[in-house]
Amino acid sequence: MSKRVITFGTFDVFHVGHINILERCATLGDTLIVGVSSDDLNHKKKNRYPIYDQESRMKIVQSLKFVDEVFFELSLEKKREYIEFYKADILAMGDDWEGKFDEFKDICEVIYFPRTPSISTTEIIEITKNI
Repeated sequence: MSKRVITFGTFDVFHVGHINILERCATLGDTLIVGVSSDDLNHKKKNRYPIYDQESRMKIVQSLKFVDEVFFELSLEKKREYIEFYKADILAMGDDWEGKFDEFKDICEVIYFPRTPSISTTEIIEITKNI
């Protein structure tokens, strides 16, 4: 039986950590579905807009050979709806979200992956501001 995997992220200032987690997500099933946070959602979460607009970030994620479907995540409150709509068997996220999505274990398996050490979009943005 084929497994459908869903994950979510902003994927701003795309880096190897993003590739690593998306590759790991893809190994869990046959179909990888990625929710890319909209610009407005990112602003609500982080109180800043992404460096790259949502269409650019979506295009980057769509270009990866191991990503099958991409959509805009418009609201954090709709995660359950997204999981159900895309018929996901597994929700996979970085371990910086550890425990935060356990409420969805009633409808899918929830897996948290370790993040790639020493790299984050926030750090990259801060470093480039100071150059």
